[in-house]
Amino acid sequence: MSAGEASAPGCVIHGAGDLRVEDVAVPRPGPGEALVAVRYGGVCGSDLHYWRHGGVGDFRLREPMLLGHEVVGTVVAYGSPDTAGPAAGRSVAVHPATPCGVCPECADGRRNVCRDTRYLGSAARFPHVQGGFASRIVVPAEQLRPLPAGLDPRRGALAEPLSVALHAVRRAGEVAGRHVLVTGAGPIGALVVAAAKAAGAAHVTVTDLLPAALEYARAAGADTLVRADDPGDSGWPVEVDTAIEASGVAAGLDTCLRLVRRGGVVVQLGMLPPGHSPFAGNLVVSREIELRGAFRFDGEFDDALRLLAAEPAFDALVSAVVPVRDAASAFELAADRSRSCKVLLDFGAAPAG
Repeated sequence: MSAGEASAPGCVIHGAGDLRVEDVAVPRPGPGEALVAVRYGGVCGSDLHYWRHGGVGDFRLREPMLLGHEVVGTVVAYGSPDTAGPAAGRSVAVHPATPCGVCPECADGRRNVCRDTRYLGSAARFPHVQGGFASRIVVPAEQLRPLPAGLDPRRGALAEPLSVALHAVRRAGEVAGRHVLVTGAGPIGALVVAAAKAAGAAHVTVTDLLPAALEYARAAGADTLVRADDPGDSGWPVEVDTAIEASGVAAGLDTCLRLVRRGGVVVQLGMLPPGHSPFAGNLVVSREIELRGAFRFDGEFDDALRLLAAEPAFDALVSAVVPVRDAASAFELAADRSRSCKVLLDFGAAPAG
């Protein structure tokens, strides 16, 4: 960074256990791009994986990378006067994905699994796509979504993870009037509960190891809470119509396969550890269970914003807001599921220099 160049604090991951808050150069928007002043950024499970392990699943860090893809802020300026987008000063959420638009998946309407997408804060490609955890970021203007009137930006920061949950529920098919099992009551699992209830699920059962996590699921609308490590818990269902695995561990998938009814649907949403994971494959065959994956989202982002604007109860899932300069403590808190659900970084008190 040259002398006199404007800078802004950002959260840069250099490797496993090596998270630094650094002053990074404020980027300049080009044609079709917008400069955004980030206000809040949600610490996601993938951010925690990069911090703890230096990668997510099969995506490994190969260079320093700005983390973050759950961000809301304010439009500062555009790179060219003819760029269409929300007016400067407007509060916006940032859709983190830029699909290529030409691959077979994009052509088939499945842009969320685009083989050449760019996703904020992702090491899936090299050079990595830098993320949104900086006071000033530049993104394609088409990724901006105005926050609906009355939607508090803190709640708006949940748009990205809620979109993931909405997509998983849609991958499950029709859930209205049905019993849905969710394994894992982390931030995504709790939001899956809310998404399933919004889709008309008659009953949602949630399993987890931690009582505190289960209470967040209750706040999201869960009907029955089950301790996953207690086979004698009276809340265990005999069977369910649909199961969504949100814990990212093989035991959760096993639970889903054993409890879903014959001909039912299991959605694997949680990212399993890299490599091979054992699962009860014979049940998939003998019970004709449909096992479906769910990865990210696409148009659900706009639906998430509308749902967040209509339901203040989502505020209960934001357990802490931490200044960006204290990012290390924010990540420690977010990693402790006995003390937190969704932790937000606050960039509002850290203006560009």
